[in-house]
Amino acid sequence: QVRLVESGGGLVQPGGSLRLSCAASGSGFRVNSINTMGWYRQAPGKERELVATISGGGETKYADSVKDRFSISRDNAKNTVYLQMNSLKPEYTAAYYCTAALPGYLYWGQGTQVTVSS
Repeated sequence: QVRLVESGGGLVQPGGSLRLSCAASGSGFRVNSINTMGWYRQAPGKERELVATISGGGETKYADSVKDRFSISRDNAKNTVYLQMNSLKPEYTAAYYCTAALPGYLYWGQGTQVTVSS
């Protein structure tokens, strides 16, 4: 079992920045087996969508809508993945979910709310 706990969400004005964190915990074997980690988001009334992923080797991928604004990184020693979000827009308001991929299973966090509003 792997547990993912997100933090860092909140209310921010348009154009502002936030940094989300997601810490993975659980049995040492399971945590050490995590490969790709990522972030998804779900806005009210919309489907959940992929925001960014990072592989165990550091290869990153982004949704086109955030490519020039967001940056994903990870600290393998801390089993933590981060999402730096800059130049935020109101349409980025959503619940943001962390994921961790192990062979044959994808774990999800509980989500952290990001609200971009003046």
